[in-house]
Amino acid sequence: MIPLLDYVAVSIILFSIGIYGLVTKGNALRLFFAVEIVVNAANLNLVAFSRYLSPPNLEGQTFALFSIALAAAEAAVGLSIVMVTFRLNKDVDVFKLRKLKN
Repeated sequence: MIPLLDYVAVSIILFSIGIYGLVTKGNALRLFFAVEIVVNAANLNLVAFSRYLSPPNLEGQTFALFSIALAAAEAAVGLSIVMVTFRLNKDVDVFKLRKLKN
């Protein structure tokens, strides 16, 4: 059986990679990938802590499942916004898109 600390360590690494991606990258697609990595780190914690509770329950898995569904919806909406932005501006760099003009 894998100890809880290993799951938490992997989750911390994923969370750190996601935050690094959010802080340093300017491409909108890379920002979406970084957000997905952060959400996956949170889901890993939910499932791991749910498994290691003294009476095991399914609340963590249930919350993780809802989180995955919300992340999929967020990705669909976000990618559609990125596609429209690329059609209008021919670029998806968020630093260049701070001042949107008609």
